[in-house]
Amino acid sequence: MEFVHKSIMVEEILEYLNIRPDGVYADGTAGGGGHSRAIGEKLSSQGTLICNDRDPDALAACEKRLAGLSCNVRLVRGVFSDLAANAGQPLDGVLLDLGVSSYQLDCAERGFSYMQDAPLDMRMNPEDKLSAWDVVNHWSEEELTRIFFEYGEERFSRRIASQIALARSQGPIQTTLELVDIIKSALPKAALKEKQHPAKRVFQAIRIAVNDELEQVRSALDALVENLNDGGRIAVLTFHSLEDRIVKNAFARYEKPCTCPPEFPVCTCGKKSLGKVLAKGIAPTPREIAENPRSRSTRLRVFERRFED
Repeated sequence: MEFVHKSIMVEEILEYLNIRPDGVYADGTAGGGGHSRAIGEKLSSQGTLICNDRDPDALAACEKRLAGLSCNVRLVRGVFSDLAANAGQPLDGVLLDLGVSSYQLDCAERGFSYMQDAPLDMRMNPEDKLSAWDVVNHWSEEELTRIFFEYGEERFSRRIASQIALARSQGPIQTTLELVDIIKSALPKAALKEKQHPAKRVFQAIRIAVNDELEQVRSALDALVENLNDGGRIAVLTFHSLEDRIVKNAFARYEKPCTCPPEFPVCTCGKKSLGKVLAKGIAPTPREIAENPRSRSTRLRVFERRFED
């Protein structure tokens, strides 16, 4: 299947990254290379573009997409939490697109979708050991309840985990649609009539657990902000409230890290601001949402690193 992914909020990202033609920029989640291509076209032969992704299919597609760029291009395979270390140099700007690509959702055999039957997988890097099959069939009922509630914000998490435990006691749960049927069987009739697909929250939770997505975001942000040049910017696209809250809180902490009580007349903790928040959860335009409904929940947050004199 061809790697196809429609990049979101490209114009806004280019504006906020404020790209210098001779700068060093990184796309930490390169995917099919849509955002990378747009950034690379703003760079001169003196500029550098670093494209990172854990999915080998994504990097292969990205390499083809970037053909003909005049800037220096480096492809790096790995998790984006290692991007700062793998870059090997300070960055003038970095983008993290935290969404699952359309290719991963639409490619049935990857096991991300609750709309197509496939083996339970959901690994962004197919070489990782932990898969959705392992989570569904081997994690305890208590742990499944926890991740469904915390990562999926699923209000019927306990009922669904209990039904999964019952089903797998008869034999392993093998496919995505088999899991969907089990989830539906655990839900009350009213929940099945809701607009959102009844399996969406559970599939999100399992995917986050398989790929350790939230911890990846936390560790990546801290490392990347420290690795920015003066005036360098980090732009992050989020797609659900859990990751958006992490980014929002991290950026706020970078801007105002002081932990002194409000009544203190002067700061005594010694923690200095790392810069300034430039964008606080900007949504796509109505036109973009109409053209690409998957962008509806997207929010863009941007932070600029500033060194003190």
